[in-house]
Amino acid sequence: MTDSIPRQFMSWSERKPGGTAYAVRQDGEWKKSTWSDYVGDVRLAARGFISLGLKDGECVGIMGFNRPQWTMSDLAAMSAHGVPVGVYSSCSAKQTSYILGHSEARIAVVESGKILDRVRSVRSELPKLEHIVVMDTDDVPPDTISWSQLLALGAEVDDGVLQSRLDAIKPGDLGTLIYTSGTTGPPKGSMLSHGNLAAATRMGRELLPDVITDDSRMLSYLPMAHAAERALTLLGPAAFGVAIYYAESIERMASNLVEVQPDVFLGVPRVWEKIHAGLTAKLAEATGTKARVAEWSRQVGLAYHRARSNGELPSAALRFKYKVAYKLLFGRIRAVLGFSRAQVLLTGAAPIAADILYDLAALDLPLREVYGQTEGSGPTTLNRALASRWGSAGQPFDGVELKIEDDGEILMRSEAVFQGYFKDPEGTAEVLKDGWLYTGDLGFLDEDGYLFVTGRKKEIIITAGGKNISPRNIEEALKTHSLVMEAVVIGDRRRFLSVLVCVDPDAGIPDDLAKAQVWEHVERLNQSLSKVEQIKKIAVLPEPMTVEGGELTPTLKLKRSVIADKYQKEIEALYA
Repeated sequence: MTDSIPRQFMSWSERKPGGTAYAVRQDGEWKKSTWSDYVGDVRLAARGFISLGLKDGECVGIMGFNRPQWTMSDLAAMSAHGVPVGVYSSCSAKQTSYILGHSEARIAVVESGKILDRVRSVRSELPKLEHIVVMDTDDVPPDTISWSQLLALGAEVDDGVLQSRLDAIKPGDLGTLIYTSGTTGPPKGSMLSHGNLAAATRMGRELLPDVITDDSRMLSYLPMAHAAERALTLLGPAAFGVAIYYAESIERMASNLVEVQPDVFLGVPRVWEKIHAGLTAKLAEATGTKARVAEWSRQVGLAYHRARSNGELPSAALRFKYKVAYKLLFGRIRAVLGFSRAQVLLTGAAPIAADILYDLAALDLPLREVYGQTEGSGPTTLNRALASRWGSAGQPFDGVELKIEDDGEILMRSEAVFQGYFKDPEGTAEVLKDGWLYTGDLGFLDEDGYLFVTGRKKEIIITAGGKNISPRNIEEALKTHSLVMEAVVIGDRRRFLSVLVCVDPDAGIPDDLAKAQVWEHVERLNQSLSKVEQIKKIAVLPEPMTVEGGELTPTLKLKRSVIADKYQKEIEALYA
């Protein structure tokens, strides 16, 4: 298969062998590696997997924070005609055992420390797991092998053995398993073929047609087990030859972002919410002339980007004002955040409030919302540079068909639609019907074909009065307040809606004052909601919701049934 991801990736060792393929921060500086070395190491790792007995179609589990060895393991597994399986670093021992066991992984490549300990603690439950490779140190336990040992094993395997496996890849062959985060039960393994992944790279070329140059770079920081980060960190370089800079950690991401200044950046809504809250607070401190300059600049920024999003050329006067505003305010904001080079700022993986989109555009940070799902290999719709509609998920990529069922469910069809759920024919039959993927999302298409996503079918609240309400957009609107970290709307079979709120523990505000400020925000929001959607009561929870606590999935989605059980007492008090 000539356009398989491994083939696309390996071509860069000939197209720009000395160019920067990736960089990691060591000893206070970014150390770069070339495409020639990168491709060479992937080929060695693939041959190493073959040496360890990996057969066609067998799985390689990968677990750890983003680093070159993570991506190399993924590409090496595919190149050896195996199947990479990402496991979230935040998964518990039980969840880790389930995914590695369900996928029947023969090899696991893991990070040292707690993650290695977690995998070793469940090894007795995994009879198919024969080898554990430690990706980030040579000081490894005797029942594991190091990354350098894996490469040494690969050097003993003839490269022709690997080449024959590469040449044997067909579009219908299984390319990867991506396990969903499991909001309503055990995670499901989405089977994406090599043909699906190749189709996703073609969509990527449509998303970023004019912004990638020879020295373009991206920052890798979101979980690699997630389809969105995988698309950027793995499919992006394969399609474009873009350099990947690996963040040191989530905690260091903000400072790494400033150092790297990427050309393209994807942030989940929580990232943009924090940026928005920080900018809003900082600008609120301005007084006098500075405050007037900031307000004038925001008006100019909003007008400028509103025109561009509609495909219009801003007037000469507006273009001049924008240049002035850039010198006075926008340029400094972009540099401080790490976006001085950024030509594309993306938001996806979850809904984002329209107010945040407008406010950030006014500060010269126009976000382009994208929409997709793992089962569709990632991308489905996008807001194009000169054809964006704020608040929408954009229009379909070329080759993607959309339609809306009578009950509002979004259906999609394309070459990127997955093969089904691994070992789950019943689950597959529920979502794949007559070539259409039933996404489980609710929404509508406007007269120009822009998709608006209104919620999840399984999350619909039916009140005691029989009204159907989607909670997600209400929750996103609540989270625009700087204090609100998480919001969960309650109301199924109830007389009215209420909400559980987690406030920022670092704000240093007493609970009573925090609740009063959040309630003021709720009252303002209620004015824009219909009567049945209005929030009547709130409860501020004593601690944040977390992945470790079980309330959030590894991708930070709400586990509503877990939340309902855990906070049953607080919920009942709202309706007493």
